[in-house]
Amino acid sequence: MATGKLRSLIFDVLQDGRATLSVLDQLALPHETKYCEVKNVEDAWDAIRSMRIRGAPLIAIVAVLGLAVDLTSNDKTISELNAAPDAKQFIHLKMDYLKTSRPTAVNLFNAIQELMDIVDKAPDSTGDIVTAIVTHAQFMLERDVADNKAIGNSGADDLLSRFPEGVRLVTICNTGSLATASWGTALGVARELQSRGKLESIAALETRPYNQGSRLTAYEIMVEEMNGTLICDSMAASYLKSKGADACVVGADRVCANGDTANKIGTFNLSILAKTFGVEFFVASPFTTLDTSLASGDQIEIEERPTDEMINTGNAPKGMSCWNPAFDVTPASYITGIITEKGVLKPDADGRFDIKGFVARHS
Repeated sequence: MATGKLRSLIFDVLQDGRATLSVLDQLALPHETKYCEVKNVEDAWDAIRSMRIRGAPLIAIVAVLGLAVDLTSNDKTISELNAAPDAKQFIHLKMDYLKTSRPTAVNLFNAIQELMDIVDKAPDSTGDIVTAIVTHAQFMLERDVADNKAIGNSGADDLLSRFPEGVRLVTICNTGSLATASWGTALGVARELQSRGKLESIAALETRPYNQGSRLTAYEIMVEEMNGTLICDSMAASYLKSKGADACVVGADRVCANGDTANKIGTFNLSILAKTFGVEFFVASPFTTLDTSLASGDQIEIEERPTDEMINTGNAPKGMSCWNPAFDVTPASYITGIITEKGVLKPDADGRFDIKGFVARHS
């Protein structure tokens, strides 16, 4: 994608109008690079649910692209659509189904709602509706790349205003090219610093229990030839104390009206450690991740993953009871700033984030 080295997906629209989509199987990384073909919304749902693809921006994109493929290339769906008494209602049901794949990331719900609005405004002709969906899917890809690069620029500019000689970063989970259409959010900030010769170092937490940090972020760091170090989640305090860092930059699946942020499990822990050691803590995410409909993080639905995921990755005894939430919520009071493509939002003098005002100004 942006660097020519990492591609989270391959999407194409053929001359006959049929769309094709293949997604990089992130469960196979870093030891095997293979792509899975997405032929319909069921394949898209499964790729999202199984975490073969993950990352809030990429989840939203794959859902929309999967629908575009289903409506243009799946003969069964095309036949059902042409026979449906209400084409828009038929497509709405497919979009509702895609929303059930993963509940925490607001990007998915925003993307589906945006697409629903486009479908509702389209002419009643089935062909016109499908064309509108495919056109919007292509637009989403282009927009994601542009937004990610703007996030990287905003974050790099802000950090270099205080650390002009170079920045030492810490991150968790995977927020790079593999979590987006290209470039990345939090890791996109690191990538932009790297391009300016100002990334002094980056430490990646392995991110238990699914190891997105060790499997994916470490992979991206090596491909991009960054000065990176992989550490266990439990090593973060010792690392910050002994090695030091200037800032932690993490992604987000949902940012509430008060600034509380849901992200990969372990992010809250890292924010507490950052505050303890006086390290700045930034959230980097698209504008669409800001959810003003929820007053605080207490209202976020936290997805719980299957017990087997923890058992298998942790080599634990079969039958052991597990609690396996995929996300936690970092209170706004632990966050230094929220980096978006619209700029960096900082708390006011009273330490409060005005998310609603920021959204209103930039919508």
